[in-house]
Amino acid sequence: MRKITKQKSIFLVLIGTLTISLIQVFTQYAALPDSIRGLLTGIGIGMLLIALISGKSKSASN
Repeated sequence: MRKITKQKSIFLVLIGTLTISLIQVFTQYAALPDSIRGLLTGIGIGMLLIALISGKSKSASN
């Protein structure tokens, strides 16, 4: 797995969190199919996991 910098890790956490929260807000005001909602939520969770896993492996190797 490629190493990512701390700045990229923070960026992934930020974008992942915003993706999940904006989908929750958007579904309150507009009907969104479950497949699209699940896909976008999964993308947000994936970004969070990538940032957390790569951040832990980098700090553990130092």
